[in-house]
Amino acid sequence: MKPLHIIIISLFSFFAIAGFFCFAGVICKSGSERTAYSGSVSIWGSLPKVYLEHALDNLNKKNKNIYSVSYREIRVEDFDRTLIEALASGNGPDLIFLPHDLLIRYEDKISPIPYESYPLRTFKDTFIEEGELYLIPEGILGFPVALDPLVMYWNRDIFSDAGVARPPTSWDEFLTLAPRLTKTDAAFNVQQSAIAFGEYRNVDHAKSIVSMLIIQAGNPLIERSGQEIKGILDEQRGFVTRPADSAIRFYTEFSNPVKPVYSWNRALPRSQDFFTSGDLAVYFGHASEHVRIREKSPHLNFDVAMVPQTSEALSKATFGKMTSIALLKRSTNRNAAFLAIKDLSGKEFQTLLTQGSTLPPVRRDILSEPQIDALKSVFYASALISEGWLDPNPEDTDRIFQSMIEDIVSGRLTISRAVAKAHAEIEKLISAIYD
Repeated sequence: MKPLHIIIISLFSFFAIAGFFCFAGVICKSGSERTAYSGSVSIWGSLPKVYLEHALDNLNKKNKNIYSVSYREIRVEDFDRTLIEALASGNGPDLIFLPHDLLIRYEDKISPIPYESYPLRTFKDTFIEEGELYLIPEGILGFPVALDPLVMYWNRDIFSDAGVARPPTSWDEFLTLAPRLTKTDAAFNVQQSAIAFGEYRNVDHAKSIVSMLIIQAGNPLIERSGQEIKGILDEQRGFVTRPADSAIRFYTEFSNPVKPVYSWNRALPRSQDFFTSGDLAVYFGHASEHVRIREKSPHLNFDVAMVPQTSEALSKATFGKMTSIALLKRSTNRNAAFLAIKDLSGKEFQTLLTQGSTLPPVRRDILSEPQIDALKSVFYASALISEGWLDPNPEDTDRIFQSMIEDIVSGRLTISRAVAKAHAEIEKLISAIYD
């Protein structure tokens, strides 16, 4: 090899290693050191810009002589297509706000941060447990930035009228509450519903809800082993009855007209609309929806609580939509991007982000601070028990879940066969990733 080539390779290696150590905080502790990694950093994502505006403005002002961050908001339904097209044409941002359900899809396009630069113990001590979805043997694919946990909204007037003082904390309570909170006419048309379970098409966040029930029952849906992932929906997991079967049986009971808990059918409006109209006792939605519900129905007397749990659960769980900040391999300004990741996942930025939205923080040090706000206390507690799963293809798995529920409700398949069918279809999606 020619001397010039050796020099060039050595310089490149030096700056790459220096960038990683800078990210870990080993160097770049002073402003003068940070200026060596200056430039503009572009971020794309579907997080609402209004949530980020104040925090990003503060970040740019603080680092105005070092680097700057620009953010492009892309609609959730357009994000995947827009980014894939940009990368295919050789364009695209330096960083992305990566939803956890797109992690598998973009894993080969992300530069992991090695554990030598950011220790695994530091990551686990800093971020909530769901963030560990972004960990692979080679390093960290993304640093948690935002979380939107599933919570329970409940109509205080409906509960009071039925003589019920508080919202349920366990799923078993719904078996006795449903007949008291649901009202039907002589033709079994639901006039007022206890809970929007049992159907799929008119249940907002049906996939998140079903996922939550399966996770609570003891099945994480997908497991990673090294670089490989596998579907485990049909596994017993040490239980007498498959957790997925138990969860799906409970969910579909509420749409069966012959059951005492009958509360929901496909002819009803979408669940959020039925809740904001004052006709649904309990609505399961994400923390980010609180503002929208209040705006849609300013006079609705409702409150928020943590989702119920199974009575035999060893630990609590809810479903959370997590977003991380990830570095793309095609970044044209990797060193400045390293600094941006460090700051975007840092305590100061996270504190400002939570002040600008109803979303809870993803850092343990912020979540451990006493929270006197009644609303945020529920969201904070929900963040600590949030879980998710590695989705091989969000759109396809949504169709698989819908088919599973509708096959059972219609009587086309038994619960056992419907779960087995869904498992096989998820396995096909996973196999397609590695083909």
